[in-house]
Amino acid sequence: MANTYQKAVIIGAGPAGLTAAYELLQRSNIKPVVLEASDQVGGLARTVNYKGNRIDLGGHRFFSKSDWVMDWWTNILPIEARHDGEQIVSYQGKSRAVEGDKSGPTPDAQDNIMLVRNRRSRIYFRRQFFDYPISLSVDTLMKMGLINTILTGFSFIKSQVSPVRPEKSLEDFFTNRFGKHLYKTFFQSYTEKVWGVPCSVIDASWGAQRVKGLDVAKLIKHAFNKIFVKSHDVKQKGTEVSLIERFLYPKHGPGQLWEYVTDKVNEEGGSVTLHKEVQEVITANNKVEAVVVKDMMTGQTETIKSDYFISSMPVRDLMQAMTPKPPADVMEIANGLIYRDFITVGLLIDKLKVSEGHPQSGQLIKDNWIYIQEPDVALGRLQLFNNWSPYLVSDPSKVWLGLEYFCTEGDELWNKSDKEMELFAIDELDKIGIIDKAGVLDYTVIHAKKAYPAYFGTYDRFDELRHYLDSFSNLFLIGRNGMHRYNNQDHSMLTALAAVENIVSGVITKDNIWEVNTEAEYHEEKTASEDKVAAGKA
Repeated sequence: MANTYQKAVIIGAGPAGLTAAYELLQRSNIKPVVLEASDQVGGLARTVNYKGNRIDLGGHRFFSKSDWVMDWWTNILPIEARHDGEQIVSYQGKSRAVEGDKSGPTPDAQDNIMLVRNRRSRIYFRRQFFDYPISLSVDTLMKMGLINTILTGFSFIKSQVSPVRPEKSLEDFFTNRFGKHLYKTFFQSYTEKVWGVPCSVIDASWGAQRVKGLDVAKLIKHAFNKIFVKSHDVKQKGTEVSLIERFLYPKHGPGQLWEYVTDKVNEEGGSVTLHKEVQEVITANNKVEAVVVKDMMTGQTETIKSDYFISSMPVRDLMQAMTPKPPADVMEIANGLIYRDFITVGLLIDKLKVSEGHPQSGQLIKDNWIYIQEPDVALGRLQLFNNWSPYLVSDPSKVWLGLEYFCTEGDELWNKSDKEMELFAIDELDKIGIIDKAGVLDYTVIHAKKAYPAYFGTYDRFDELRHYLDSFSNLFLIGRNGMHRYNNQDHSMLTALAAVENIVSGVITKDNIWEVNTEAEYHEEKTASEDKVAAGKA
């Protein structure tokens, strides 16, 4: 007897794809079939295990303004009972806040658990550490020096009296919020390392999605709140995302959660398969009919028909795989979309040259990551995995680092051999005084393709491409690469939720999916539809 259930093919087993699969199983009788081209689930939120030392690609803080997302995470992995002996207000089940609850699980007793971690990020500039985001504290002003402080003040006043209008580029965005001097001091070099182009050619909407409502006024307000308002609430409502003080984190990194979700999907009747690359997307009559999938291990191909198709694969690749070929004008846009790739170099070392407190204290600095603003090195960001979770490091007496380099597939950095990349990274970190190269014990090199969808190239015409893809009634684009939008993990999950709700409700319009992580949401002026999505009722 033929199967009578409906099926949804989901392309990509990252946070968006796996959330969609899990939610379809909870909310419908539709069977999700997840196809992942790589050998590991989690997408950019996977955890790479190298000799017991785990790497979190890109760094993933588990924090969201959405209660639905926070509950979703902690229903998968329960939160630890307490953190470093502190009493905390934590999520337990459906957002039930419990202060000082010591009855729950502990990381020493079980693996499937969320830790509560303190957040600390800093900028490394002129061989000194500055708070990130910039705190405008006495320490910061002293390190900047009197002349730079005066220039910063006048520059900010000018930006408020005479802002750049219209605000077209990312440079305009930063200048209007921080003043040109502060922008050039603390934002320009790192941002241009990420994108490989001047900030003046990057669309301002990137800032609206990533920096959101942060500006000098909020930095000052946050500084006062830190002094006078003490809270251990993990929710941190009313705090800009860039300013949160703590976050949740899986004991063994973000991939641990997505591997657990994969097991749940397979156990509950769905399927998640690896090494399955979608090579052709067959369309007819404004619908997707089937996908042709290649098994990357055997080389065999198969055609999979389905009722619904949910895609988190890069939009450019999706368009290039379509049969028949889309019209020339939209293909021009698709082919002009640009992505940035990155390389992580994992370094195991004896100790850092820099330390917490007194330079000779030997105490490990407390940063989760450090933004390298130094223009004389290519290194963009440095992660200290010991501080994300002590369980990411096989030997806690050693320091496990992640050096992040932003590049483009095929360029000089990307084409370096692993040994060349290791030596290059070690030399740079030694050059700026973070490590002594003689103390390096081991290394690994990881390449990640299409990590960052770019807000230049043909991005300014993306709405035309979106309109074309939205015309396919059973195709739903979700996630960072699926929507060519720099979504965080939680936003990717919310796009998946919106797509599932549409499918279950028979809604073929996609507007609510595209409204997730818009500038309006950023300013917390949510529309009614966004509120419904966040509550799981769209």
